Amino acid sequence: MNKSELVDALAKKSGLTKSDSEKAINSFISIMEFELKKGRDITLVGFGSFSVKKTASRSGRNFKTGATIQIPPRKSVRFKPGKNLKDSVN
Repeated sequence: MNKSELVDALAKKSGLTKSDSEKAINSFISIMEFELKKGRDITLVGFGSFSVKKTASRSGRNFKTGATIQIPPRKSVRFKPGKNLKDSVN
């Protein structure tokens, strides 16, 4: 499912117009990005939780040349599904 299909599904399920559904989804995404950039965790009970994980600097290998390279530290977003979501998928 892509974003436009999600907008259509939300419009059908909620009775909102497609433009209102798109605004709601865009607002949700921007709020999620804003909070995760601040390093805050987001928990949606029953669905799951989003968190930011920091990885340390480490050494790696260039596959083409075989040379050792230094991989800089970075942040990544982690998602842990909630019990209700796990149960509904299984």
